[in-house]
Amino acid sequence: MSSWFTKFHCIGLLVLLGSSPVPSPTMAYNQTSNRAPSGVVAVSSDTFLSSLGVNTHVDQGYRAASYVAPLRYLGIRNIRDGGRNTAGLIMLHQQTGARVDLVARSDVSSLIAAARTLARVDALLAIEGPNEPNNWPITYNGQKGGGKSSWIPVAQFQRDLYAAVKGDPVLKNYPVFHVSEGGAETDNVGLQFLSIPKGAGTLFPDGTQYADYANVHNYVSGTAGGYEDNQAWKAADPTLNSHWDGLYVEYGRTWRMGFRGYSDPELQDLQRVTTETGWDSVGPGKERLQGVVLVNTYLAQFKRGWRYTFVYQLRDDEGGDSDQGLYRKNSTPKLSATYIHNLTSILADKAPASQPGRLNYSIANKPATVHDLLLQKSSGIFELVIWGEQVSGSNNLTVNLGGIYATVKIYDTTSGTSPIQILTNVGSVPLTVSDHAVIIEIQ
Repeated sequence: MSSWFTKFHCIGLLVLLGSSPVPSPTMAYNQTSNRAPSGVVAVSSDTFLSSLGVNTHVDQGYRAASYVAPLRYLGIRNIRDGGRNTAGLIMLHQQTGARVDLVARSDVSSLIAAARTLARVDALLAIEGPNEPNNWPITYNGQKGGGKSSWIPVAQFQRDLYAAVKGDPVLKNYPVFHVSEGGAETDNVGLQFLSIPKGAGTLFPDGTQYADYANVHNYVSGTAGGYEDNQAWKAADPTLNSHWDGLYVEYGRTWRMGFRGYSDPELQDLQRVTTETGWDSVGPGKERLQGVVLVNTYLAQFKRGWRYTFVYQLRDDEGGDSDQGLYRKNSTPKLSATYIHNLTSILADKAPASQPGRLNYSIANKPATVHDLLLQKSSGIFELVIWGEQVSGSNNLTVNLGGIYATVKIYDTTSGTSPIQILTNVGSVPLTVSDHAVIIEIQ
């Protein structure tokens, strides 16, 4: 479990989410005992839902109004877009509640102006550096940077953007996401750091500040184009050096030139976001596969410490010729949209759980392809999400709940928003887990 995940529970959750406890059957323990309470500490369901994002293209001329119904259906709370149509983005926020990760181009002043406009109506989530300068070089202060040429202009832009945000009275408390694909830097300008540490030996001086969050495009599809066990779990691994464009090759040792960045323990602790990940729907059976993989991706990313995860993209053929949309070009939902809708509908909660409790559950003989995430709603109801990442076959498991519960409902994210089974007065739940998520609701 990542450091962010642990710290968020153990020291930050009470401050961030309030101080009024939510009653829970597992919170109480013998106050006269010196024993620490047992069980797994839940995360607010609302906090998990707040991590979900998707890429839209209002900035590129697509009608903001055409995204309203899809975003409402998906239940996704964050969008990633540019700032050339702030009126459209504000309308989207007003109609859906979605907040914007605002992506930079090559003009700091216009980005700051757009960010202020969004922030004043509470439509801003974060400000992000330039998008993939390895593919789309930028021009800053009259100098072209990125691609295979010098990355000094890119570093200058990111440095100046960070300073401008933190020096602005309206924006200073908003997070800055790093430039994406900084691992492609050709010269060691230090973009593999959020703040260049002492003795890093980079071209920019120690202490140069770039961002609050590392930013990667760790596409769950990877670079090998295959589908294997633990596809999403591996893509979310902060230290894995494999055929996913993950945190390691951007911030541990850069993928183009091998510049040293953070150590493995530091990567585990690094505040991080994914602003692009995705899976296409081309071919027989691929719509279902896209759906289960993307739901697994949202879950695996959050469990492994990623604060926000943005899927690319909401609709096909926008921002490039692709079939990675959750919706088809004609705005009809694919199975991926349906499965995400099912997930967010089952877990829906409009208020954070102020002090999530504990559940003393266990899964006997859990295979490496099965993962779990304990959430709790503000009502006190636990939602235990268990997902499999096994390409073929399934596993029969028993989940021991650590006590007897009056009502336990089982949901399958590929089946709908109604429970597929309701159990009463039980202390354990038999499950068959294969390649997708099921949810045990415990009351």
